[in-house]
Amino acid sequence: MNFHDDKLGFTIPGLFLIKSRDILPAFNLEALREIKMELDEVIITRAIFDEYSKTFLDYTEVDVALIGGGPANLVAAKYLAEAGAKVAIYEQKLSLGGGMWAGGMMFPRIVLQEEACRILDDFGIRYKEYQPGYYVANSVESVGKLISGATSAGAEVFNLVSFEDVMIRENDRVTGIVINWGPVTAQRLHVDPLMIRTKLVIDGTGHEAVVCNTILRKIPNAKIGNLGKLGEKPMWSEVGERLAVDATKEIYPGLIVAGMAANAATCSPRMGPVFGGMLLSGEKAAKLALEKLKEL
Repeated sequence: MNFHDDKLGFTIPGLFLIKSRDILPAFNLEALREIKMELDEVIITRAIFDEYSKTFLDYTEVDVALIGGGPANLVAAKYLAEAGAKVAIYEQKLSLGGGMWAGGMMFPRIVLQEEACRILDDFGIRYKEYQPGYYVANSVESVGKLISGATSAGAEVFNLVSFEDVMIRENDRVTGIVINWGPVTAQRLHVDPLMIRTKLVIDGTGHEAVVCNTILRKIPNAKIGNLGKLGEKPMWSEVGERLAVDATKEIYPGLIVAGMAANAATCSPRMGPVFGGMLLSGEKAAKLALEKLKEL
């Protein structure tokens, strides 16, 4: 029996050999060699390990460490990298994009305000006006192009890497992060972490505001926000969107808070599947970080 590949445009001769309960194709090795696709599995392994190890070592010192790979941090990463900053995104999960993938209740569409459309334009994301002041975009396309925009600009992504702690120096200023493998954290395995030195950290971890919570828990007398406690208020889209941008700031020495984490850190309302504030927050976080980098 022959095997024809329409894409490659040729037929691979072969036959079926029945062995036990398995049916396995026995290919004509001479015909396969004509494909000119020689591969060595060990070289594949070495290539992955070697290149990732070089990148990991190179990024043990960065300008800005962005914790969480949601939309706000993806926007911030693009603008920071385009400005020449050395930036890395650390995402505990396999995929980036936060809650944007699923749109609203698994309908893959998101709503944005006119003010945020220019950021969609920067990333090449298509959108259309639903009615005056309301714009709709495909959530899957949006995440894909946010990721592409950030990485194409030069931001490095470390997915499946979880944030564990901050590094501090004089006056308890944040000077780095402590990381581990995401599965290690998820399984609660007792494995010591590694450390990354950074000039600034951006907490873009969403509702949990993980970095802010860590500082409150571990640094005596630390104050995050005006109320000194974390947690967002119930849904109020209009106010939540405005405060997402307003609350984006250096909330602790060496730590900028962005996106939904900014709302959680300032006890502001949540906003649901409206993402204009998230994108504008990321843009503002990048501007603040660039200003702070000039001072350091």
